[in-house]
Amino acid sequence: MKTLILSHDDVERMLTMPECIATMEDALKALALGEVHQPLRSLVRAEGSAGFMGLMPAYRGGARPAYGLKEVCVFPGNPLLGLDTHLGAVLLHDGETGELRAVINASAITAIRTAAVSAVATRALARPNAKTLAIIGAGVQARTHLAAIPLVRDISDIRIASRTRAKAEAIAGATVYASVEEAVRGADIIVTVTSSREPVVKREWIADGAHINAVGSSVAAARELDSATVAAAALFVDRRESTVNESGDYLGALTDGAVGGPEHIRGELGELLLGRVEGRRSDSQITLFKSLGLAVEDLVAAQFLYDKAAASGGGTWIDF
Repeated sequence: MKTLILSHDDVERMLTMPECIATMEDALKALALGEVHQPLRSLVRAEGSAGFMGLMPAYRGGARPAYGLKEVCVFPGNPLLGLDTHLGAVLLHDGETGELRAVINASAITAIRTAAVSAVATRALARPNAKTLAIIGAGVQARTHLAAIPLVRDISDIRIASRTRAKAEAIAGATVYASVEEAVRGADIIVTVTSSREPVVKREWIADGAHINAVGSSVAAARELDSATVAAAALFVDRRESTVNESGDYLGALTDGAVGGPEHIRGELGELLLGRVEGRRSDSQITLFKSLGLAVEDLVAAQFLYDKAAASGGGTWIDF
């Protein structure tokens, strides 16, 4: 048996955004249907290190069982070196024999699938007539979200704000705003993709009826939204267990007494896709999708890429 190796360029070429959006819907539904076993991610932090390693395992059963493991190093200072903050690999194993099927660049999968999940949430929760998109942050995720969100809504006005204006100006297709407040006010869809440890978006800036994808914070010690925003919004998550253990946006609001506990979570995105929970209740309601990123998303993306490479002969196949 040969093992597939996919580079960053291979993944970017083979995992198109429309295909990834459909693939992420499949992954989220599988999670909601109980087909997935996924422990909480574990973090390896070494004293004196500038970053940490995250380990994200998952298993999906069904007709084609598979194990997946994303091992990714997160180094916040990497953009100053011209590198992505997330570097690592996704390992795909056969679920019946344990054979290693593929080793795939994790940075590219993470960048594309994260934005694709936000597009799934936006299609399910944003008002149908939403036209103005505000992106807060100007890194890799800003670019992929700029590609993803217009696929699910007819966007005519794209705004971007970043603490590094030059980075924002380098992103084509968006109007640069001087402040987060200016970008957010009046926006129909708001995407936060920052590395901030403290809230960058305040409730009083958000228009009634807006939809928010909060993406940048994926650890308990970091948050992008103030507590009033989390409290005011109908909150949907990728996974409850991950949210109550890892989401700084949720945990910060809980600590501040703005929300009462897990009952504030209306549902998981997969449950919404299956019609098990109610989505937006009115045009004036603020909806919030808190994205943490799930191992099953990486696993299902890896399965998709493996099948596509096997059918097309793409990638590099080696004896391992």
